[in-house]
Amino acid sequence: MADQVNTLPFFYGNITREEAEGYLKQAGTGNGMYLLRQSRNYLGGFALSVLHSGRCYHYTIEREPSETYAIAGGKSHRSPVDVIDYHSQETDGLVCLLKKPCNRPKNMQPKVGPFEDLKEKLIREYVKQTWNLQGAALEQAIISQRPQLEKLIATTAHERMPWFHGTIAREESEPRLQNGSRTNGKFLIRQRDLNGSYALCLLHEGQVMHYRIDRDRTGKLSIPDGKKFDTLWQLVEHYSYKPDGLLRVLTEPCPRPDGETGLIGRPLLPRDHPGLTSALQNAAGGILSRLKTVPIPGRKKSQGPRHNTTDNLNPYETRVPNNQAGGKEAMPMDTEVYESPYADPDELRSSTVDRSQLFLEDGELGSGNFGTVMRGIYKMRKTEKSVAVKILKNDDNNPSVREEMLREANVMQQLDNPYIVRMIGICEAENLMLVMELAELGPLNKFLQKHKQTTIKNITELVHQVSMGMKYLEEHNFVHRDLAARNVLLVTQHYAKISDFGLSKAVAEEQNYYKAKGHGKWPVKWYAPECINYFKFSSKSDVWSFGVLMWEAYSYGQKPYKGMKGNDVMQMIESGMRMDAPMNCPQEIYEMMRTCWTYKADERPGFTIVEPRLRDYYYDIAQ
Repeated sequence: MADQVNTLPFFYGNITREEAEGYLKQAGTGNGMYLLRQSRNYLGGFALSVLHSGRCYHYTIEREPSETYAIAGGKSHRSPVDVIDYHSQETDGLVCLLKKPCNRPKNMQPKVGPFEDLKEKLIREYVKQTWNLQGAALEQAIISQRPQLEKLIATTAHERMPWFHGTIAREESEPRLQNGSRTNGKFLIRQRDLNGSYALCLLHEGQVMHYRIDRDRTGKLSIPDGKKFDTLWQLVEHYSYKPDGLLRVLTEPCPRPDGETGLIGRPLLPRDHPGLTSALQNAAGGILSRLKTVPIPGRKKSQGPRHNTTDNLNPYETRVPNNQAGGKEAMPMDTEVYESPYADPDELRSSTVDRSQLFLEDGELGSGNFGTVMRGIYKMRKTEKSVAVKILKNDDNNPSVREEMLREANVMQQLDNPYIVRMIGICEAENLMLVMELAELGPLNKFLQKHKQTTIKNITELVHQVSMGMKYLEEHNFVHRDLAARNVLLVTQHYAKISDFGLSKAVAEEQNYYKAKGHGKWPVKWYAPECINYFKFSSKSDVWSFGVLMWEAYSYGQKPYKGMKGNDVMQMIESGMRMDAPMNCPQEIYEMMRTCWTYKADERPGFTIVEPRLRDYYYDIAQ
């Protein structure tokens, strides 16, 4: 199959999705222009990249255990070419028909990935060792058993890599990375347990960061909340060109110590494939033709919508707990994926909501200077969903409130993250209305005031989710400016979302801060010193606010600096004093708060530091 696909003029090989988008956009703007590339996270799979209305859409074509190919949730076909031929006649979930191939530039060959040459060498070596074959018999064995051999080699090849250090302890990994060159991005992978869990250890500014790599029930490997891969080498390849949530890209593999030759003389057999093991052993007697094809346990097909801008991942997907993982209690991101109730790409591409689709219910969810927040029902094409509707009160004398609401809507429509309240659209009717995702359980502070039995672990889970949402804002150059427990809404007791973007600002990448023209109605108790003294707001000032939010959460919704006025708070901070730890607050958490309250902004950590620390702490207590 690989040879057949390699001859296609529109097959580009092992290129990234960004490179695919570049080739498509260079080739023209025609709807339905497409190219085929090798999947970088599904073994033996491909990715179809399609141009439509100036945007690129990506679909993974999975190779199924039966050696057929299908876009997840779609019909099975004998080859990737048949998949393309079918979608030239039927959209069947794609954004449009495939109309025109985007052929490779002249004299360009499909790009070969770094694993391909190594794979062929390892397959040949493995067959020689296992079956003691040479010459024509060796070639025939490789041809007849290639699918099983490719899977076997791919899933064990990491044991040959210099960056794989086996079952060493966390404490042992750190000096290995810090010895010799201390290049940022130097890395190794160690095995955490025998259930398929690993850790990626990354050197950053002299410190070693540890990222957990878990295997879900379908066998996919991922860093929590990260992209999923069939193999460790694919994961390493991905993070070597794109940080994608890590502090930096992987740059230099940390070699095993001298004299440590590695874990294998030949690739280890997967421990969950006993049928393949015995078949290969039997084959040593030369009975190659009788080797059975052993199905590899794999993914179930996704039933969700497929035309979006990621490789079959809903951009609005969120996570739900999976308590089946290895019989242990699941981590917050060791999860199955479920589809967002608002994930209807056709319908939500518009920034407006038709009033006839919106039905308001009795009873207020909240109120403020702008007006009220009502519960409503949004009738979509195929279903209906509960929503929150922010309604501007009729006040002709205050057009600035309307402008403020529209500014908030504009900010929210640019944001796309599971831990940020989703803006559905603006509705211009009897009043200006902002239609937003509904978080049933309301503000975090009020929830914790009513539920004093909430565990520290549960609070840490929610606070960590907020840090992930804030890391997203930091990466996209947005400053929230009003981060507080009252502005974190709960969808469930285990799922938090950041809301209220009325004060938020996008900042220029080269400037990295926003400077206000003057003092306003500001939540001073949540503000960093530079906000009050110099009117300067940045992601670092949001980190200060996050420290106050943590204090609110671990004090079960108490008010910070209770009984103090704004000026008293500022004097306290300027004198070097900080709030005491809430009662029964873990020491590690209070130390994180104090770090967030570092006086000088340039010495204060960003969310790229705060979020992994919280993640590690959560893992420690959840174990």
